Amino acid sequence: MAKIQIFVFAALCLASVALAKVPDFVVEGRVYCDTCRAGFETNVTEYIEGAKVRLECKHFVNGKIEHVVEGITDKTGTYKVAMKDNHEEEICEVALVESPLSSCSEIIPGRDRARVTLAEDTGITSHNRYANPLGYLTNQPLAICDALMAMFKLEDDE
Repeated sequence: MAKIQIFVFAALCLASVALAKVPDFVVEGRVYCDTCRAGFETNVTEYIEGAKVRLECKHFVNGKIEHVVEGITDKTGTYKVAMKDNHEEEICEVALVESPLSSCSEIIPGRDRARVTLAEDTGITSHNRYANPLGYLTNQPLAICDALMAMFKLEDDE
């Protein structure tokens, strides 16, 4: 009887270890409206609720999309997207899909996607990953932006 109990205990331990090996990564980031058309976040940046993002993982050799998960930002402009499994042979990026604001829907080159590592063997102990902010440009800069850019010494040289 004791041998059966030991066997069952060992089997349960092995099963729990096998199940624990499948990580659930959570990728978190923010989507913003560049209200000054500065190309980066400022102290008058507004974060967008309801923006759609897509987490894509492509095979690093052939570029074929292997996994896709979409998400939507909350009232703080933050999204959280979950992705199962280890993606050590894939390149994963979060990309902008759609802005709910017609007045702020122009994609900022270089701010439209952010690469994230979704592999266990990176030395990162947590399964939470934080992507760089993604941004859209407003159609019309705020009136305060000229003074703000002057403060940053980034005004136009015209």
